[in-house]
Amino acid sequence: MSRNAESAAVESESVAPVQPYAALALQVRCYAVNECRGADESRARMREAIERCDSLVRSSKRFVQTYSGDTVRLVVLPEYFLSGFPQGETAAEWQARACLQPDGAEYLMLGQVARDNDAWLSGNAYEIDSHFPELYFQTSFIIDPDGECKLRYRRLISMYSPTPHDVLDRYLDIYGEQSLFPVVDTELGRLACVASEEILFPEICRALTLNGAEVICHSSSEMGSPRVTPKNTAKRARAFENLAYIVSANSGGISGLRFPAESTDGHSQVVDYRGHVLAEAGPGDSMCAFAEVDVEALRRTRRKPSMSNMLARQRLELFNNVYAGAGVYPANTLLEGDADTVPGRAFYKERLRRAIRRLRDRGCI
Repeated sequence: MSRNAESAAVESESVAPVQPYAALALQVRCYAVNECRGADESRARMREAIERCDSLVRSSKRFVQTYSGDTVRLVVLPEYFLSGFPQGETAAEWQARACLQPDGAEYLMLGQVARDNDAWLSGNAYEIDSHFPELYFQTSFIIDPDGECKLRYRRLISMYSPTPHDVLDRYLDIYGEQSLFPVVDTELGRLACVASEEILFPEICRALTLNGAEVICHSSSEMGSPRVTPKNTAKRARAFENLAYIVSANSGGISGLRFPAESTDGHSQVVDYRGHVLAEAGPGDSMCAFAEVDVEALRRTRRKPSMSNMLARQRLELFNNVYAGAGVYPANTLLEGDADTVPGRAFYKERLRRAIRRLRDRGCI
């Protein structure tokens, strides 16, 4: 095939064109359930959080339409928007207090929010899995405007919570390789999720992009600081190196904890595929992080033979042996025979110490 014919073949791929739309990283205050008096009170607080988000999505969508003329089609909610995060609770206590059933009442309510607002809705919650009854997973989701959950991404790297990597062999037997880095093809482009501090690990966004992701929804709860932070640096880097949009929603503070409430606040943002921050929120509840997403412009850029096409210029074979032989942080550490273990924080710290020793033994540190 000639060079011109090859170029024409790429341009004529049968991919449905995507009209530009507004994406909103909705920064909302989180109300923790840790100090609620039992599961009934904590579930009621989570329902209130969903109802509040519904109201904020509706009013924000109306304002964006009035202000910019753009229609909000994608809304990303922060990490912890439903429950806050565990602070020493056992797995059983956190399951009862804060974890969602995949087909449970909270997901039904979130589906109704998406339907009522005619928007794709992404967020992050703690979730129960019947295949691993002693554990819970932190899950990012994408719900379509019909209220159906179209994508679930289980966080793969966490310091103190279980992940699929900790039970990897059984997880892959049940869900398959495609479950680790899922991407959903939609009228908004190919959507994916990354959770919280995972934005700091380049391999995750790279894997999602190699699976086709064009817009990555990032639910986060991160440091609010006027200085440059690791996550804000990473958002721009992940967007540029993958030629992808990052829609990143931070919490607007967390109430209900013995914890300075405004420590995690601000910097919700929309970053385009060139690494440019298109919009960013200040502190508190805010719908200021909205911007136009132009997937067709992204696709044209990905198809250009240029020095800035970081996606096409990868030479992945060079790294096969490096990654294959690394073995820094081993998989399956929560599997003992056929039983799951439910470790405390000391277990996770010791596991990290062992990973550091492996790096030292390899001469990396």
